[in-house]
Amino acid sequence: MKLTVAMITMNEERILAKTLESVKKIADEIVIVDSGSTDRTEEIAKKYGARFYVEEWKGYGLQRNSAIDKASGEWILNIDADEELSLELQEKIKEIKSSDDDKEVFDVNFTSVCFGKKIKYGGWSNSYHIRLFKKNAGKFNTNTVHETFQTTKKIYTIKEEIYHHSYSTLADYFTKFNRYTTEGAIEYYKRGKKFGVFQLVFNPIFKFIRMYLLRLGFLDGKEGFLLACTSSLYTMAKYYKLYEIYKNKSYQQN
Repeated sequence: MKLTVAMITMNEERILAKTLESVKKIADEIVIVDSGSTDRTEEIAKKYGARFYVEEWKGYGLQRNSAIDKASGEWILNIDADEELSLELQEKIKEIKSSDDDKEVFDVNFTSVCFGKKIKYGGWSNSYHIRLFKKNAGKFNTNTVHETFQTTKKIYTIKEEIYHHSYSTLADYFTKFNRYTTEGAIEYYKRGKKFGVFQLVFNPIFKFIRMYLLRLGFLDGKEGFLLACTSSLYTMAKYYKLYEIYKNKSYQQN
């Protein structure tokens, strides 16, 4: 069966070539929906033969669905531009493509790589996400951020890894920080979540304690400490931005 790699991008020249290199042997086609990149993203994508579309940003769920809708393959591998398939996963996907069983949806094992190191603790390990599925098996929900794949099919598990190159440097982290915390605050607002001083003060503290101590983040060394600190700051910024939306009435529902 034919497999389409479906992706969304926005200024991804940093690692896009590594991502596409890891899928080129299993992909029958690559479909990319871009939201207005100003770097070399389009050039790199077309070098690998991708069909490249530019569309206004609609939120993660809708943007992913747009890429999937354009796919001609029976199988969809939905990955991000900072993700890389392990060699073992490439072989596993080849096996699934050629199988004649009735499995349609797969959770894939994710390993985070932050600041150049594989992260094993702090709640960043052993995460699974639906990324391989038959085209008609479901859709992503319409969440602006933290979107999930919705399906009525049985979900199977693939233990072979996708390497998620979350943040290559601290500068890279803070480049994404502002966008992600804003999108998170907007999503909270749309869901009717309220702001309180408790969330602003205690949620970040608990986030640090949970990641660094309860989930053994200290075993990841200085990278584990840095992730616990920045994740705590992320939580604080997201809640304060939620407060600003309520205070300034600065968000207009589309």
